[in-house]
Amino acid sequence: MSVATLRCEPPAPATPSPTADVTTTHGAATVTFACTDGVSRLAGLYQRDPLRVLFPAVPEGELPTAVMVTTSGGLVGGDRLDVSVTVGDGARAMAFGQAAEKIYRSAGPTSRIDVELSVAGGGWLEWLPQETILFEGARLQRRTRLEVAPGGRALAGEILVFGRIAGGERLSRGLVRDAWEVRRGGRLQWADALHLEDDMAGVFADPACFDGAVAYGTIVYADDAPARRLDLARSLLGDAAGTRAAATVVNGVLVARWLGRDAEALRRAYGDFWAAFRAAVAGLPGTLPRLWHM
Repeated sequence: MSVATLRCEPPAPATPSPTADVTTTHGAATVTFACTDGVSRLAGLYQRDPLRVLFPAVPEGELPTAVMVTTSGGLVGGDRLDVSVTVGDGARAMAFGQAAEKIYRSAGPTSRIDVELSVAGGGWLEWLPQETILFEGARLQRRTRLEVAPGGRALAGEILVFGRIAGGERLSRGLVRDAWEVRRGGRLQWADALHLEDDMAGVFADPACFDGAVAYGTIVYADDAPARRLDLARSLLGDAAGTRAAATVVNGVLVARWLGRDAEALRRAYGDFWAAFRAAVAGLPGTLPRLWHM
């Protein structure tokens, strides 16, 4: 009678599901500005790799500015960034990224960006975006939550570029979910989400959807009565070639949007609008920081 020999081997390591959300890096930045003796100053700072915050010298008459730097050079599948910017009573400040945020192709895990913006009464906050460039196969979920107290004002936005356009790449698959929430005095006033998943080529080509656009921009403005700024906003939209733009007020939030077949043209139109709007509404210089143009 023969006896089979059984070999004892350690079990093979489990292979993670290609769709599982695995956090590769988890960066964080928390910045607080306060008004002290009539001057807006940094009041609190926390940062964790791969996020770093710089505070460049600004020209006279400009706002104190926090510049977010992703030292890893971009996000790969599963990376996460948490950003929080708070402006206290009567303070004024600006925050923006040092360069375009790159979202690289993912083998399955989703990268996440959570942005929390808060403005107290009498405060002014600008969250000025650089582009978020979505590589082919990228997976990104981003949520931006803006809380504005009565008497506070905020100007915030985001720009998405669908692929490495200069290199001839167009985003056609992956996941993009870009969600917004705007609250005033703790009450939800506006919520909106762009959601694209899997085969996107038809959506980008469809005349009823993106109609060939390669870039998409959003600006929201919140104060006690934003409807009075609507005519101003519409007058500043411009008519850049290959770019379509519109503005409206939804439940007490002014929303402006751009679609562009040329990402650079959209960026210029977006920046021109931002500079002129802040000058007209807040009496600030009608220019954007030099770093934003680099």
